[in-house]
Amino acid sequence: MYRRILVAVENSDADRTILTHVVALARLTGAELLLVHVAAGWAARYFDQLKLRESEEMKTDRAYLAQLKQELIGQGFIVEAELAMGDPATELIRAAEAQSVDLIAMSTHGHRFLADLLHGTTADRVRHLVKVPVLLLRAQ
Repeated sequence: MYRRILVAVENSDADRTILTHVVALARLTGAELLLVHVAAGWAARYFDQLKLRESEEMKTDRAYLAQLKQELIGQGFIVEAELAMGDPATELIRAAEAQSVDLIAMSTHGHRFLADLLHGTTADRVRHLVKVPVLLLRAQ
């Protein structure tokens, strides 16, 4: 059913919610995992245009992805990891299309800020703009 699952991780406690569920699903289906974290800070958004150095946040995110990848490989999964930079929804959609995934899994937080209500959340934008199923789990 699922051969390649993109797992959006954010380097927070919410990741355990989605990873616990996706690991069980991947074990049942034999799916490969693609971990994607989108660095969305100022330096990340303008990294290429301004030829910036990686920020400490980006270095921390890259190390976090490497650690998660190794944990999952240790559990017997085939795993790739990608640190994207820019707008989270745009980058998740790009990664999903470029990497030919057949499921996107991500956690949600609910509306917390006025901006979410006005502009939509990352999860809402992703689920409306991709052609593959999106698994959304509320962060615990």
